[in-house]
Amino acid sequence: MSEERSGSATKGWLGKLAQAFSDEPPTREALIQGLYDAAEAGVLDNDALNIIEGAMQVSDMKVRDAMVPRSQVTMVQINQAPREFLPIIIETAHSRFPVCGENPDEVIGILLAKDLLNFMLDGNLDNFSLQDCIRPAVFVPEGKRLNVLLREFRGARNHMAVVVDEYGGVSGLITIEDVLEQIVGEIEDEHDDDDDEGNIKALDEQSYLVKALTTIEDFNDHFNSHFSDDEFDTIGGLVTQRFGRLPQKGEQVSFEHFNFTVLSADNRRIRLLQVEQS
Repeated sequence: MSEERSGSATKGWLGKLAQAFSDEPPTREALIQGLYDAAEAGVLDNDALNIIEGAMQVSDMKVRDAMVPRSQVTMVQINQAPREFLPIIIETAHSRFPVCGENPDEVIGILLAKDLLNFMLDGNLDNFSLQDCIRPAVFVPEGKRLNVLLREFRGARNHMAVVVDEYGGVSGLITIEDVLEQIVGEIEDEHDDDDDEGNIKALDEQSYLVKALTTIEDFNDHFNSHFSDDEFDTIGGLVTQRFGRLPQKGEQVSFEHFNFTVLSADNRRIRLLQVEQS
């Protein structure tokens, strides 16, 4: 293609994008198709396309779609002494922890791990009082839209909210990182495990928690299986192929002496699987 023709094509795709954001935009499907056409023409790179598409999808998602479920939330009890909950804080390496009363539905506030530093440095942990140091907790309903929550997080400079169901019970936890991951993809930090041991955790002798991003090679090594990695690199990709579509949380599929249950998924990918050997 000549430079003149290439320039004309670029202007054409830019014109379509400009029209998409004009006073009378086309349908959403037409907008998305225009973005894909622009990516194919080289006007938009794939990373930018994924971020734009993720931002559009977030407007359709609710807090329940991105929250960490209550069963996976690490809580500190208000009556615990520092020497009781410090091992939990060190092991999980989180920066914020909900503090509850006698039961997990009674969230009193949020403990910031950094608030313990002065007491640890002074060797004065025995005088540390959770009641005096916890910060107010923010509560949000499961049905709140993610784009609204993100705007509230930014406006209040808040990073975490406790998710409650229609009866006022705690159903989970959501952070600003959880919301941003729906837009830009998974955000890994220095505490995230990339090895086989971190990606596959035994629940009992025949049941395992497996991150969907676990490579097929690592999965085969761990389970002595023989799945091919010619078409897909990860076990999540292989499971998605067997469904023939993107599965939802709770759906199951069985093949090659394994039963796969989707424990966590969003509208773009599987995140976590429970794997049982048959």
